[in-house]
Amino acid sequence: MYAIIETGGKQYRVQEGDVLYIEKLNAEDGTSVTFDRVLAVSKGEGLVAGAPLVAGASVTAKVEKHGKGQKVVVYKYKPKKNYHKKQGHRQPYTKVTIEKIQA
Repeated sequence: MYAIIETGGKQYRVQEGDVLYIEKLNAEDGTSVTFDRVLAVSKGEGLVAGAPLVAGASVTAKVEKHGKGQKVVVYKYKPKKNYHKKQGHRQPYTKVTIEKIQA
């Protein structure tokens, strides 16, 4: 059984026991979060797709930790104009483990 959920402007295909790195959530480590924006659920008898969401479906996950991703270097440069600018960025993330899919 799997589900397709939406969080942080992205869509994820999840199963029970999966570990995901998603956009940062406002939740403490060790707490449970519920994703109720479920776009589709696959059961043994087939796929149930929502229009746009599946009614009554939710996915429960446990927050493992928060962190920052790898550094991305942004370098802007204009030739012959003596212009260059270097900037770094580290995207914050939340690591979650999928516990239960309810459909």
